[in-house]
Amino acid sequence: MTLPDNHSRAHIIAQALPYMQRYDNRTVVVKYGGHAMGDAELGKAFARNVTLLRQSGVNPVVVHGGGPQIGKMLTRLGIVSEFKAGLRVTDKATVEIVEMVLAGSINKEIVQSINAEGGRAVGLCGKDGNMVVAEKLQRTAVDPDSNIEKVVDLGFVGEPGTVNSTVLKLVLKEDLIPVIAPVAPGIDGATYNINADTFAGAIAGSLNAKRLLFLTDVPGVLDKDGNLIKQLSVARARELMADGTISGGMIPKVETCIEALDRGVEGVVILDGKVPHAVLLELFTDRGIGTLICP
Repeated sequence: MTLPDNHSRAHIIAQALPYMQRYDNRTVVVKYGGHAMGDAELGKAFARNVTLLRQSGVNPVVVHGGGPQIGKMLTRLGIVSEFKAGLRVTDKATVEIVEMVLAGSINKEIVQSINAEGGRAVGLCGKDGNMVVAEKLQRTAVDPDSNIEKVVDLGFVGEPGTVNSTVLKLVLKEDLIPVIAPVAPGIDGATYNINADTFAGAIAGSLNAKRLLFLTDVPGVLDKDGNLIKQLSVARARELMADGTISGGMIPKVETCIEALDRGVEGVVILDGKVPHAVLLELFTDRGIGTLICP
Protein backbone atom coordinates (compact mmCIF):
# COMPACT_ATOMS: atom_id res chain seq x y z
CA MET A 1 0.00 0.00 0.00
CA THR A 2 1.20 3.51 -0.77
CA LEU A 3 0.99 6.28 1.78
CA PRO A 4 -2.24 8.29 1.32
CA ASP A 5 -2.08 11.88 0.15
CA ASN A 6 -3.45 14.69 2.31
CA HIS A 7 -6.91 14.51 0.72
CA SER A 8 -7.16 10.78 1.42
CA ARG A 9 -5.97 11.25 5.01
CA ALA A 10 -8.65 13.87 5.59
CA HIS A 11 -11.30 11.59 4.05
CA ILE A 12 -10.30 8.70 6.32
CA ILE A 13 -10.50 10.89 9.43
CA ALA A 14 -13.86 12.36 8.41
CA GLN A 15 -15.25 8.88 7.71
CA ALA A 16 -14.41 7.82 11.27
CA LEU A 17 -16.29 10.74 12.87
CA PRO A 18 -19.79 9.14 13.03
CA TYR A 19 -18.34 6.08 14.75
CA MET A 20 -16.44 8.22 17.25
CA GLN A 21 -19.73 9.93 18.06
CA ARG A 22 -21.45 6.53 18.46
CA TYR A 23 -18.97 5.49 21.15
CA ASP A 24 -18.54 8.91 22.78
CA ASN A 25 -18.51 8.52 26.58
CA ARG A 26 -19.42 4.83 26.21
CA THR A 27 -17.43 1.95 27.67
CA VAL A 28 -15.59 -0.54 25.48
CA VAL A 29 -13.99 -3.55 27.18
CA VAL A 30 -11.16 -5.20 25.28
CA LYS A 31 -9.97 -8.70 26.18
CA TYR A 32 -6.32 -8.76 25.17
CA GLY A 33 -5.24 -12.39 24.81
CA GLY A 34 -1.97 -14.21 25.17
CA HIS A 35 -1.69 -14.95 21.43
CA ALA A 36 -2.65 -11.41 20.40
CA MET A 37 0.03 -9.87 22.64
CA GLY A 38 2.93 -12.05 21.54
CA ASP A 39 4.33 -9.51 19.03
CA ALA A 40 6.15 -6.34 20.13
CA GLU A 41 4.99 -4.22 17.18
CA LEU A 42 1.39 -5.37 17.55
CA GLY A 43 1.62 -4.61 21.26
CA LYS A 44 2.78 -1.09 20.52
CA ALA A 45 -0.04 -0.61 18.00
CA PHE A 46 -2.56 -1.95 20.54
CA ALA A 47 -1.34 0.53 23.18
CA ARG A 48 -1.64 3.36 20.67
CA ASN A 49 -5.17 2.26 19.71
CA VAL A 50 -6.30 2.17 23.34
CA THR A 51 -4.80 5.61 23.94
CA LEU A 52 -6.57 6.97 20.86
CA LEU A 53 -9.89 5.56 22.08
CA ARG A 54 -9.48 7.43 25.36
CA GLN A 55 -8.51 10.66 23.54
CA SER A 56 -11.58 10.23 21.29
CA GLY A 57 -13.97 10.21 24.25
CA VAL A 58 -14.35 6.43 24.57
CA ASN A 59 -13.88 4.73 27.96
CA PRO A 60 -11.59 1.75 27.21
CA VAL A 61 -11.10 -1.02 29.77
CA VAL A 62 -8.46 -3.68 29.10
CA VAL A 63 -8.70 -7.21 30.54
CA HIS A 64 -5.71 -9.37 29.69
CA GLY A 65 -4.78 -13.02 29.78
CA GLY A 66 -1.34 -14.60 29.75
CA GLY A 67 -1.56 -18.37 29.41
CA PRO A 68 1.60 -18.78 27.30
CA GLN A 69 3.62 -16.57 29.64
CA ILE A 70 2.41 -18.51 32.70
CA GLY A 71 3.37 -21.78 31.01
CA LYS A 72 6.89 -20.51 30.31
CA MET A 73 7.37 -19.36 33.89
CA LEU A 74 6.15 -22.69 35.32
CA THR A 75 8.60 -24.49 33.04
CA ARG A 76 11.44 -22.20 34.08
CA LEU A 77 10.72 -22.87 37.76
CA GLY A 78 10.36 -26.61 37.22
CA ILE A 79 6.72 -26.73 38.30
CA VAL A 80 4.93 -29.56 36.53
CA SER A 81 1.20 -29.03 35.94
CA GLU A 82 -1.32 -31.78 36.49
CA PHE A 83 -4.23 -32.08 34.07
CA LYS A 84 -7.65 -33.53 34.80
CA ALA A 85 -10.25 -33.97 32.05
CA GLY A 86 -7.99 -31.92 29.78
CA LEU A 87 -7.92 -28.94 32.18
CA ARG A 88 -4.91 -27.62 34.10
CA VAL A 89 -5.12 -28.11 37.86
CA THR A 90 -4.02 -24.95 39.68
CA ASP A 91 -2.53 -25.89 43.06
CA LYS A 92 -1.24 -23.40 45.65
CA ALA A 93 2.25 -23.21 44.16
CA THR A 94 0.85 -22.65 40.68
CA VAL A 95 -1.64 -19.95 41.66
CA GLU A 96 1.17 -17.97 43.29
CA ILE A 97 3.03 -18.00 39.96
CA VAL A 98 -0.18 -17.14 38.10
CA GLU A 99 -0.71 -14.07 40.28
CA MET A 100 2.94 -13.02 39.97
CA VAL A 101 2.86 -13.24 36.17
CA LEU A 102 -0.64 -11.89 35.49
CA ALA A 103 -1.00 -9.16 38.12
CA GLY A 104 2.74 -8.43 38.08
CA SER A 105 4.92 -8.57 34.99
CA ILE A 106 2.26 -8.79 32.23
CA ASN A 107 -0.05 -6.22 33.78
CA LYS A 108 2.68 -3.64 34.29
CA GLU A 109 4.12 -4.24 30.84
CA ILE A 110 0.77 -3.36 29.25
CA VAL A 111 0.37 -0.35 31.54
CA GLN A 112 3.83 0.89 30.60
CA SER A 113 3.13 0.42 26.88
CA ILE A 114 -0.06 2.49 27.05
CA ASN A 115 1.64 5.21 29.10
CA ALA A 116 4.52 5.32 26.61
CA GLU A 117 1.98 6.17 23.88
CA GLY A 118 0.61 9.10 25.89
CA GLY A 119 -2.20 7.33 27.73
CA ARG A 120 -2.72 7.20 31.48
CA ALA A 121 -3.17 3.57 32.42
CA VAL A 122 -3.40 1.98 35.86
CA GLY A 123 -2.93 -1.71 36.65
CA LEU A 124 -5.55 -3.56 38.67
CA CYS A 125 -6.77 -7.07 39.40
CA GLY A 126 -9.96 -8.55 40.85
CA LYS A 127 -8.61 -8.12 44.37
CA ASP A 128 -8.58 -4.32 44.19
CA GLY A 129 -11.61 -3.02 46.05
CA ASN A 130 -13.05 -6.55 45.91
CA MET A 131 -13.83 -5.77 42.28
CA VAL A 132 -14.49 -9.45 41.60
CA VAL A 133 -15.08 -12.11 44.24
CA ALA A 134 -14.57 -15.57 42.81
CA GLU A 135 -16.42 -18.81 43.28
CA LYS A 136 -14.58 -22.10 42.92
CA LEU A 137 -15.10 -23.48 39.41
CA GLN A 138 -17.02 -26.75 39.34
CA ARG A 139 -16.44 -29.17 36.48
CA THR A 140 -17.55 -32.76 35.98
CA ALA A 141 -16.17 -35.52 33.76
CA VAL A 142 -17.11 -39.12 33.06
CA ASP A 143 -14.69 -41.59 34.62
CA PRO A 144 -13.51 -43.90 31.78
CA ASP A 145 -13.30 -46.92 34.09
CA SER A 146 -16.63 -46.70 35.91
CA ASN A 147 -18.49 -44.59 33.31
CA ILE A 148 -19.76 -42.49 36.24
CA GLU A 149 -19.79 -38.70 36.10
CA LYS A 150 -17.56 -37.28 38.83
CA VAL A 151 -16.64 -33.80 40.05
CA VAL A 152 -13.17 -32.71 38.89
CA ASP A 153 -11.23 -30.66 41.45
CA LEU A 154 -9.23 -28.04 39.52
CA GLY A 155 -7.79 -26.44 42.63
CA PHE A 156 -7.64 -22.65 42.70
CA VAL A 157 -9.54 -22.07 39.45
CA GLY A 158 -12.53 -19.80 39.86
CA GLU A 159 -15.30 -18.02 38.04
CA PRO A 160 -16.76 -14.56 38.71
CA GLY A 161 -19.21 -14.58 41.60
CA THR A 162 -19.99 -10.99 42.57
CA VAL A 163 -18.69 -7.97 40.65
CA ASN A 164 -18.38 -4.51 42.19
CA SER A 165 -17.58 -1.87 39.58
CA THR A 166 -17.13 1.03 42.06
CA VAL A 167 -13.34 1.16 41.70
CA LEU A 168 -13.54 0.95 37.92
CA LYS A 169 -16.05 3.77 37.69
CA LEU A 170 -13.84 5.98 39.87
CA VAL A 171 -10.82 5.21 37.70
CA LEU A 172 -12.73 5.92 34.48
CA LYS A 173 -14.07 9.17 35.91
CA GLU A 174 -10.48 10.40 36.26
CA ASP A 175 -9.78 9.69 32.55
CA LEU A 176 -7.55 6.74 33.45
CA ILE A 177 -7.41 3.48 31.50
CA PRO A 178 -7.89 0.40 33.70
CA VAL A 179 -5.78 -2.64 32.81
CA ILE A 180 -7.09 -5.63 34.75
CA ALA A 181 -5.59 -9.06 35.49
CA PRO A 182 -8.10 -11.93 35.99
CA VAL A 183 -6.99 -12.85 39.50
CA ALA A 184 -9.54 -12.57 42.30
CA PRO A 185 -10.12 -13.47 45.95
CA GLY A 186 -12.62 -16.12 46.95
CA ILE A 187 -15.05 -15.88 49.84
CA ASP A 188 -12.74 -18.39 51.56
CA GLY A 189 -9.85 -15.89 51.41
CA ALA A 190 -7.90 -17.88 48.82
CA THR A 191 -6.62 -16.52 45.51
CA TYR A 192 -8.28 -17.80 42.32
CA ASN A 193 -7.24 -17.73 38.68
CA ILE A 194 -10.21 -16.92 36.40
CA ASN A 195 -10.44 -17.49 32.66
CA ALA A 196 -9.76 -14.08 31.11
CA ASP A 197 -12.67 -14.32 28.65
CA THR A 198 -15.15 -15.05 31.44
CA PHE A 199 -13.61 -12.33 33.60
CA ALA A 200 -13.88 -9.77 30.78
CA GLY A 201 -17.54 -10.67 30.22
CA ALA A 202 -18.33 -10.12 33.90
CA ILE A 203 -16.51 -6.78 33.93
CA ALA A 204 -18.22 -5.62 30.72
CA GLY A 205 -21.62 -6.59 32.08
CA SER A 206 -21.09 -4.69 35.33
CA LEU A 207 -20.27 -1.55 33.31
CA ASN A 208 -23.12 -2.03 30.78
CA ALA A 209 -20.47 -1.80 28.08
CA LYS A 210 -21.35 -0.70 24.56
CA ARG A 211 -18.95 -3.30 23.19
CA LEU A 212 -16.85 -6.19 24.42
CA LEU A 213 -14.04 -7.10 22.02
CA PHE A 214 -12.35 -10.50 22.18
CA LEU A 215 -8.97 -10.25 20.45
CA THR A 216 -8.12 -13.78 19.33
CA ASP A 217 -5.91 -15.48 16.72
CA VAL A 218 -8.76 -16.11 14.25
CA PRO A 219 -10.82 -13.66 12.11
CA GLY A 220 -14.06 -14.45 13.97
CA VAL A 221 -16.84 -17.02 13.54
CA LEU A 222 -16.60 -18.80 10.19
CA ASP A 223 -19.29 -20.57 8.18
CA LYS A 224 -18.83 -24.11 6.84
CA ASP A 225 -17.04 -22.73 3.76
CA GLY A 226 -14.54 -20.86 5.91
CA ASN A 227 -16.03 -17.42 5.26
CA LEU A 228 -16.33 -14.84 8.02
CA ILE A 229 -19.83 -14.35 9.44
CA LYS A 230 -20.12 -10.61 10.03
CA GLN A 231 -23.07 -10.63 12.45
CA LEU A 232 -25.01 -13.16 14.50
CA SER A 233 -28.01 -13.07 16.78
CA VAL A 234 -27.89 -15.21 19.90
CA ALA A 235 -30.54 -17.51 18.42
CA ARG A 236 -28.55 -17.98 15.22
CA ALA A 237 -25.34 -18.58 17.18
CA ARG A 238 -27.07 -21.37 19.12
CA GLU A 239 -28.25 -22.93 15.84
CA LEU A 240 -24.71 -22.90 14.43
CA MET A 241 -23.37 -24.56 17.58
CA ALA A 242 -26.08 -27.20 17.35
CA ASP A 243 -25.38 -28.07 13.69
CA GLY A 244 -21.59 -28.17 14.12
CA THR A 245 -20.73 -25.01 12.15
CA ILE A 246 -19.36 -23.51 15.36
CA SER A 247 -17.14 -26.18 16.87
CA GLY A 248 -14.03 -26.86 18.95
CA GLY A 249 -12.52 -23.94 20.84
CA MET A 250 -14.95 -21.47 19.28
CA ILE A 251 -17.88 -22.98 21.25
CA PRO A 252 -16.76 -21.75 24.71
CA LYS A 253 -15.82 -18.39 23.16
CA VAL A 254 -19.33 -17.91 21.73
CA GLU A 255 -20.94 -19.17 24.94
CA THR A 256 -18.94 -16.54 26.84
CA CYS A 257 -20.22 -13.90 24.38
CA ILE A 258 -23.81 -14.96 25.09
CA GLU A 259 -23.21 -14.83 28.86
CA ALA A 260 -21.82 -11.29 28.49
CA LEU A 261 -24.93 -10.22 26.55
CA ASP A 262 -27.08 -11.72 29.31
CA ARG A 263 -25.14 -9.60 31.83
CA GLY A 264 -26.04 -6.39 29.95
CA VAL A 265 -23.38 -5.86 27.26
CA GLU A 266 -24.86 -4.31 24.09
CA GLY A 267 -22.71 -6.23 21.60
CA VAL A 268 -19.75 -8.62 21.64
CA VAL A 269 -17.19 -8.98 18.84
CA ILE A 270 -14.76 -11.82 18.15
CA LEU A 271 -11.90 -10.56 15.94
CA ASP A 272 -8.31 -11.25 14.98
CA GLY A 273 -5.95 -9.45 17.35
CA LYS A 274 -3.00 -10.10 15.02
CA VAL A 275 -4.38 -7.61 12.49
CA PRO A 276 -2.64 -4.24 13.04
CA HIS A 277 -5.01 -1.66 14.56
CA ALA A 278 -7.75 -4.30 14.87
CA VAL A 279 -9.57 -2.33 17.60
CA LEU A 280 -9.83 0.84 15.50
CA LEU A 281 -10.84 -1.06 12.37
CA GLU A 282 -13.64 -2.76 14.29
CA LEU A 283 -15.02 0.31 16.05
CA PHE A 284 -14.37 3.18 13.62
CA THR A 285 -15.19 1.67 10.21
CA ASP A 286 -18.56 0.91 8.66
CA ARG A 287 -18.25 -2.90 8.46
CA GLY A 288 -15.71 -3.78 11.15
CA ILE A 289 -13.43 -6.79 10.77
CA GLY A 290 -14.83 -9.45 13.13
CA THR A 291 -18.04 -11.21 14.06
CA LEU A 292 -20.56 -9.10 16.00
CA ILE A 293 -22.92 -11.05 18.25
CA CYS A 294 -26.01 -9.15 19.45
CA PRO A 295 -29.07 -10.13 21.53
